[in-house]
Amino acid sequence: MEKRKFGYARVSSTSQNLDRQIMVLKKYVAEENIVVDKKSGKDLEREGYLALKGPMGLRKGDTLYVVSLDRLSRNKKNITSEIKWFQEKGIDLRILDLPTTMADFPEEQKWIKEMINNILIEVLGSFAEQERITIRKRQQAGIEAAKKKGKYLGRPVIAKPDNYDEVMVRWKAKEISSVEARKLLGGVKKNTFYRWVKEEK
Repeated sequence: MEKRKFGYARVSSTSQNLDRQIMVLKKYVAEENIVVDKKSGKDLEREGYLALKGPMGLRKGDTLYVVSLDRLSRNKKNITSEIKWFQEKGIDLRILDLPTTMADFPEEQKWIKEMINNILIEVLGSFAEQERITIRKRQQAGIEAAKKKGKYLGRPVIAKPDNYDEVMVRWKAKEISSVEARKLLGGVKKNTFYRWVKEEK
């Protein structure tokens, strides 16, 4: 059976760019064999990655290239389980910034490669998880600081127009429909209109 080569690239959000990872992976893998995801590394529920592990994806003897270990996951437990899965399935995992995974060992010395890689991956997995925890703490600290300063993170609050009270009186008296009320209020969206109604209650 022919041994195939695949690449996997991941960024955490749709606003981030995959170009750098793809450019590096193309040195080892045909571009059409590079699978990508734009999703957090906190878990393994990613469409591209799950497809790689599915029935039509990786099989024994194949090689998977990733730029760095944290592209697989930032969760240490998941990293450990995934490395074990690759080993059990006979898939050669090559991490570009981990030189020992890129080296070819004679068959009788492969156990040495696995031993070294397992130690390094254990350490790097801890770093990846700690970085994820640190990022979350920074984000939370930023949110708390913004709240204390009175800044609103997320969707901006839509100000009620000057004729709001007058229009709402007419709507509550059933003189006008909600569609007409929204038009008179400057064409606000339905969810905004009913949020205002809920706030009044």
